[in-house]
Amino acid sequence: MKKIAYLFAILAVLATACGGEKNNAESVKEKFKKKAPKSVAEMEKEYQKYNGIGPIKAFEMPAEIDQTLVDQGKTIFEAKCTACHKTTKKFIGPSPANILNRRNPAWVMNMILNPDEMTQKDPLAKQLLIEYNGSPMANQNLSEEEARSVLEYFRTLE
Repeated sequence: MKKIAYLFAILAVLATACGGEKNNAESVKEKFKKKAPKSVAEMEKEYQKYNGIGPIKAFEMPAEIDQTLVDQGKTIFEAKCTACHKTTKKFIGPSPANILNRRNPAWVMNMILNPDEMTQKDPLAKQLLIEYNGSPMANQNLSEEEARSVLEYFRTLE
């Protein structure tokens, strides 16, 4: 009989603790919304001038597209990137089409050259990792020259 009395006492305490002011599912959702991280789209606007984390501190795109670099970049992209990236649609990773309308060229190159540190420390790269179900970008160990040619190829994608 004592066990039942203890059980009722515990249930009464729990019921009292769970009741009360705004401790329902709706208020939990509201609290989460206030603390939820920004979406990738919101962050893109803030980070368009941000260079990311890596060896590229700044990069200005030349006005003219270098077709030799485009051809080299396309070859590298097709050999090392198409397992996760499609040029015109989302796949395991984002599409590079129009990437330079959304990101700074230095950020793109740093993501190519330094994906491990970028996904650990860069706020936008962290959000992309979440958006793409935790699939981190593989480090293909490209040189800066190779990353530059891939970037030039990205300029031609719409």
